[in-house]
Amino acid sequence: MTALLDVKAVSVHFGGVRALENVSFHVREGEFLSLIGPNGAGKTTMLRAVTGMVSPQCDYIRLAGRDINRMPTHRRAQLGLALTHQLVRPFRSMTLLDNVTLAVGHRRIRSILRAMVSVSRSVERQKARRLLALVDIDADADQTVAGQPLGVLKRLEVARALATEPRLLLLDEPLAGLNHVEASHLADTIVRINKDGLTVVMIEHNLSEVLRVSQRLVVLDNGRKIAEGVPSDVMRRPDVRAAYVGKEEAHVVS
Repeated sequence: MTALLDVKAVSVHFGGVRALENVSFHVREGEFLSLIGPNGAGKTTMLRAVTGMVSPQCDYIRLAGRDINRMPTHRRAQLGLALTHQLVRPFRSMTLLDNVTLAVGHRRIRSILRAMVSVSRSVERQKARRLLALVDIDADADQTVAGQPLGVLKRLEVARALATEPRLLLLDEPLAGLNHVEASHLADTIVRINKDGLTVVMIEHNLSEVLRVSQRLVVLDNGRKIAEGVPSDVMRRPDVRAAYVGKEEAHVVS
């Protein structure tokens, strides 16, 4: 597999705080990679650097061989990046279906006004229903977002990201706040999406699920990369285990 995402020597400083320091890693086409580490390790900052939400110092950030570091966020999205957020922000007065339909029409709808007029288009709605089915919430398609449980909102966030037809799906703590059953179910859904061919990078603190579903790990601590490799090997490393002791209320599987 070739590298779809390749980041080299990424550093991000906020004043005197070094959020990231000289971090390099790659993600192969079709891979499911998890970016892990204790709180404050720099994981979300890394995803923000990849998407252009923060401006890093780096040698390069490449998507499919193309340096995207100086591109604005919307241009990176057009090239195939999609990011879901830990705090979901759908249009709460709209239905689940209309939220996804709006995202489906992103490529040819340039204004919010035209987008709102276009949500009734049958082709877009049909695709939106398929995406809702893919993340197992199609039964709630015609329900408004307001009042929906967190588990449904998390799945809606994934469906909206998939609607943009990304080449690389970046997930920022998709399992946060979910109970064991919900987390396992959503993790299985993400695996299924990955097996259908979509490359996935996930930040997640639920280590039991991370170790169950990830093909490879990159571990950050205090803004630096300390380990990279297959989960079983990485989690046996003393420096990785030490990074979690006293910093995370998480169970690290031996």
